[in-house]
Amino acid sequence: MKTLYIECNMGAAGDMLMSALYELLEDKEGFLKVMNGLGLPGVRLEAQRGMTCGISGTHMAVTVNGEEEHEPGERNGHHHEHGHDGEHGHHHEHGHDEGHEHYHHHGGHFHASPGHIAEMIDRLSDLPAEVRENARSVYDRIAQAEAKAHGCPVGDVHFHEVGALDAVADVTGVCYAMHLIGAQKVVVSPIHVGSGTVRCAHGIMPVPAPATANLLYGVPFYGGGVKGELCTPTGAALLTHFADEFGNMPVMTVRGVGVGIGTKQFEQANCVRVFLGETAEEQNGQKEKANGTITELICNIDDMTPEGLAYACRRILEEGALDVYTVAGTMKKGRPGHVLTVLCRPEDEEKAVRAVLKETTTNGVRSRSCDKYYLVPGAEKVQTRWGEARIKTAAGYGVLHVKPEYEDVAALARANDVSYQEAAEEILKSRM
Repeated sequence: MKTLYIECNMGAAGDMLMSALYELLEDKEGFLKVMNGLGLPGVRLEAQRGMTCGISGTHMAVTVNGEEEHEPGERNGHHHEHGHDGEHGHHHEHGHDEGHEHYHHHGGHFHASPGHIAEMIDRLSDLPAEVRENARSVYDRIAQAEAKAHGCPVGDVHFHEVGALDAVADVTGVCYAMHLIGAQKVVVSPIHVGSGTVRCAHGIMPVPAPATANLLYGVPFYGGGVKGELCTPTGAALLTHFADEFGNMPVMTVRGVGVGIGTKQFEQANCVRVFLGETAEEQNGQKEKANGTITELICNIDDMTPEGLAYACRRILEEGALDVYTVAGTMKKGRPGHVLTVLCRPEDEEKAVRAVLKETTTNGVRSRSCDKYYLVPGAEKVQTRWGEARIKTAAGYGVLHVKPEYEDVAALARANDVSYQEAAEEILKSRM
């Protein structure tokens, strides 16, 4: 199963998550082109190389009118979307709407309601509908958490304008990157939220801030020796929206690693790391044992034409057999013939026997029960430069087999006048 693991040893903020996910993307330039073409006023994303405690990664600089938001020591807003404080050094994260006609003035600052934020996200038509829906859901989570924290209706929550556009870029960027990565399962580590207090417009608040604590209800998180706010409401909302489960890193075959770098240096690495790879299939919370029993039916046939035997094999498959095949053999009196083997589920044995006796000339069938060890099958869809294609997977015992669907490979090869091998390689490359 294609699994994404997010490590939050230094909390999470929208820009750090986007930076880490960005490193997993195959078409990084395409991602930036789409994000910078959304029409968010004055907003621009630039991927910069960063370093923390000797670890190299990406810092996604989100600027509004050429300036990157930094306000050491305090957070802005009234019923706000919080940002990291100066002790931690990440960007402030706020909601925003496009155009001041959607704001009202309060206390010397402009504010936007959750409805205005949703309208702005809906206008980002260059993003897939799924991405816009996820972005709206993330802001809904933040608004509900803020309303509960401040004891007011959700409609009375207002997101601060300062740093708001870069926060919308962070949220939509993370949602778009998640869409492109296409993980089937997302696992998030216990979240380090920091400790101490943080200053905001309401005064000095404890860490985690009330809205963050509301968003992380039921989620494993912890404090520690690092002073300051490490996990913002935006980071908490994104993690809880996408996570399928929280816990330690699962056993997985890693195919890619991304590192999102924060802007302030600490004694420990200030980053979010993401790992993309394969884990064993799970059903009902239990690891698939990848073994079982199967019935094998065998008979010898030396008096059927190849056409008749081929038809019989097809009919037996249509009756529910798992597999049917023949092997050439020498029968009694030296006559050439075939050994017919039928594999079926134990509960389908009687039905399969009847099909063999009906469709072939044999007068008897041998049956035996076998143990079977198998890789768990799966299927994925990938988006290539020529269109969508399917991939077959089989995983288990620390092994992963990946194979493009034949019909899709053939269709892409024909439509784009390329060889079968080139089309197959393009499909597999798009999966990474």
